[in-house]
Amino acid sequence: MTQKDPEGKVAQVVLELRGKIAYVTFDHVAARNAMTVAMYESLKSICQDIAKNPDIRVAIFRGAGGKSFVSGSDIAQFTSFQDGEDGVRYEAAIHDYLNPLATLPIPTVAVIDGMAVGGGLAIATCCDFKIATPDAKFGVPIARTLGNCLYPGNIAWLVAHMGMNIVRRMLLLAEMIPASELKAQGYLLATYDAEQLGKEADALAERLSKLAPITQKASKLIMARIIANQLPDCEDLIRETYGSTDFKNGVASFLKGEPPVWTGK
Repeated sequence: MTQKDPEGKVAQVVLELRGKIAYVTFDHVAARNAMTVAMYESLKSICQDIAKNPDIRVAIFRGAGGKSFVSGSDIAQFTSFQDGEDGVRYEAAIHDYLNPLATLPIPTVAVIDGMAVGGGLAIATCCDFKIATPDAKFGVPIARTLGNCLYPGNIAWLVAHMGMNIVRRMLLLAEMIPASELKAQGYLLATYDAEQLGKEADALAERLSKLAPITQKASKLIMARIIANQLPDCEDLIRETYGSTDFKNGVASFLKGEPPVWTGK
């Protein structure tokens, strides 16, 4: 299943195999690689296929166009939401789409040009190693834009990789965090100029591919299970948020290019 952007180009996730390395590209350049539902479904399917291929030792994920990794999810889909139950189903679906990436049995590398926002930040954080351009920015500014919320598993994953204080700034203050801060914190492995980024990703993948694959699999999946252990049931909060007037107004204002007015209702 594919979808087209307003210019008629296909919004897609593309898999290319080069020897023992899988290259996965998010290609929706007209919308800064925002993820459509079809793209999320394709990402899930691609990761499942990679997991079944014993010849693939490392996977590299990158956005097309050189200006954005993934800028979030396609906002137009939210106009069809009727109530909070739609939000509960949507957030559970996002978790289901991303889990095959988070639990791939091989090392993964996110190559980030420009920005990783919302769903893009979640995708990048599912990867084991992240390298970026020095001007890259990261965040989930939904308190300023849409007025929705995240699935508890996704928040747990962000907190485990960035720490509660940075995630709190992203979610409550709607801050965009610069690459320099996330490199110092350890979330980013390194930053490189744009022209070096691809070469450095290949070098990192080559390094990873020479190490013990069963040890790599066990180590990363044990860490993933620790993060996912005993997640709380937060459907009541998701239902309230997606069922709110603020969320409906946030989506409408975003699509009109206007600042939303929050009422707390």
